[in-house]
Amino acid sequence: MIDDLAKDLLHGRLRRDREALLWKLDGLSEYDARRPLTATGTNLLGLVKHVAQVEARYFGEVFGRPSPEGLPHWQDHDGSDHWAAGDETREQIVGFYRRTWEHADATISGLPLDAAGHVPWWPDPRPNTTLFAVLVHVLGEINRHTGHADILREGVDGRTGMRSQYEQDVDEEARAAHRAKIERAARSAVSGSSHPA
Repeated sequence: MIDDLAKDLLHGRLRRDREALLWKLDGLSEYDARRPLTATGTNLLGLVKHVAQVEARYFGEVFGRPSPEGLPHWQDHDGSDHWAAGDETREQIVGFYRRTWEHADATISGLPLDAAGHVPWWPDPRPNTTLFAVLVHVLGEINRHTGHADILREGVDGRTGMRSQYEQDVDEEARAAHRAKIERAARSAVSGSSHPA
């Protein structure tokens, strides 16, 4: 009974976080969805592509249920899953992610939490694992990358929130005043720390 409750809770969080990540693309131009927004090139569509491949591998290969869509072998990782090539459309990447959800959901629904899996890219002695551990791991990955997407999207157009129903109109004046208050506090802390106690 507790296993069913735990699995339902984790699976529900996974579904919620998937939608939150995809929502970060809503309303963006092709350029803004793809453009590098950090020194390392992190971009919003690339985050979706990366998380899609993470789910495809962890809920596929790890449990002997490879994704029906071709993925490069994990040893051949070249970083191309972190950005969208010019010939890849947003619809292709989002479509791949949604199809990955279906495959992952079938794995999650079809296996018990203690189902054995093997993660060849994890170092010894940890490569043998369970569905429970993989669910927790993938949730951590999605949360981490959705957090990245939150910050990136805020930098693009100020849009924040987890889902559209929680979004509020941006009050630029209030945001500027709040940011200025935090800036003053930071400067005050720096100038105050230069004095001996």
